[in-house]
Amino acid sequence: MQHSDIIPAWGGRLDALVENKLTLSHEVAELHLYETFQRAQLVELEFSSPVLTSMLTGKKVMHIDQLKPFDYLPGESLVLPANMSMKIDFPEATIQSPTRCIALTLSEEFIQQTVNHLNEEYPRTEPNELWEVDTNNYHLQNNFEISALIDKIIRLYRENNVLKPFFIHNSLEELVVRLMQTQARRVLVDQARKYMNNHRLAFVVEYIRNNLTKALAIDDLSNQACLSKSHFFRLFKNELGISPIQFILQERIRLAKQILSNPSKSITDACFESGFNSVTHFSNAFRTVEHISPRQYKQQLG
Repeated sequence: MQHSDIIPAWGGRLDALVENKLTLSHEVAELHLYETFQRAQLVELEFSSPVLTSMLTGKKVMHIDQLKPFDYLPGESLVLPANMSMKIDFPEATIQSPTRCIALTLSEEFIQQTVNHLNEEYPRTEPNELWEVDTNNYHLQNNFEISALIDKIIRLYRENNVLKPFFIHNSLEELVVRLMQTQARRVLVDQARKYMNNHRLAFVVEYIRNNLTKALAIDDLSNQACLSKSHFFRLFKNELGISPIQFILQERIRLAKQILSNPSKSITDACFESGFNSVTHFSNAFRTVEHISPRQYKQQLG
């Protein structure tokens, strides 16, 4: 296939086999759509504004600052500060299977306005904590909401609609808020034990994990946090992005997966040892979260 025969996914003219780029503009953000058609190593890239990058297809290997090089795969994103130099390997890019990603650069003023609005209208649980966007080499697995927003933003940038700037602005605000929630959740959930003595929600997260086999009522959890029921529910959902009930379900499924990985444990064992009181309910909940049945999951483990 000749260079001139390749049709980029984003339309327009193909400028390069490595880091072929289309840029679309908005008053507070630019969307850069990248498509790479051949293997390459240590391709340098840097943005003058804070940036969210997200992988769509293929694989990259990222070299950033002093971090150990790491694989960057579809369904993952990076949040990086302005003027952060990165070098990128494209180990699998071909004309038949190009590597595609986006980079969304956001004005620092827009980010700060969004952060300030959230702090004013929806303050965090602890008085000494503020919402903020951590742009320091933040590598995340996209959740459903962030994936859906990225897809929506790409579509909005490319459509012809008189209200397009308004729709993009609102979606960008939501994206910044979702990223802050994701970052807060990672601290509170992944490091709950570290912060449980000085953060009420971290204490509740650890309490839930230690009591998964018991009936966990919102009244009990709100008492553990020393908050009213309605206040606790609102703060939990604001900071973690999901309700307490959804979080309990996720934690029970996480525990069930650990139990299922033990060859001597049955599906019934996993059900009752992770806090479910019905194998049918357990199987339905497992399928909802993991999109496969407990039996299929155990079979995959061999």
